[in-house]
Amino acid sequence: MARSSSGIVAGLTAAAVAVVGFLGYQASATAPAHPPKAAAQEPAPAASQAKQDPAKPVPVPEGSGTGVRVVYSVGQKRVWLVGDPAQEPKSFAVMPSTVHPKAGTYMVGSRSGSVTGSDGVPIEHVVRFATAEGVAVGFSARTDGATPEPDPNKKTGGIRMTRADGDAMWAFATIASKVVVVP
Repeated sequence: MARSSSGIVAGLTAAAVAVVGFLGYQASATAPAHPPKAAAQEPAPAASQAKQDPAKPVPVPEGSGTGVRVVYSVGQKRVWLVGDPAQEPKSFAVMPSTVHPKAGTYMVGSRSGSVTGSDGVPIEHVVRFATAEGVAVGFSARTDGATPEPDPNKKTGGIRMTRADGDAMWAFATIASKVVVVP
């Protein structure tokens, strides 16, 4: 009897270890690789807003050309939609991707209403204008409206903006529209 009860205990122990191992694997397989850091994401927009008085428009960068164009400043993390000279350009903050196009003039080459971004996130109003380091670069908005910093370990080309700004970009930057990138 002692032998059979120790065999049962050993069997139950082995089964319990297997179940715990399986549940641990299942939990790790469904957990995000990089959990979101809410505290790290929220201060970035507030800091950029504190620098700029919303009552005063942000001037279009010097040397960004003339005429109707999209101006993207990598350093300022900002876009300007420059249209009619009689109207103030629309300007808004963006979250740059990990891959940046070189300074210069580009043309919008393709657009997509909604796709999955190179980071695996559903996005909309994709306006592509360049390729850098083998990655397509363009403007887009996440469908959840978030604009977190991209994973620095991934090569991504999505310059993210809010959904409202994405709507404005989509309406403004059609195929063959000029995009000027400045440092």
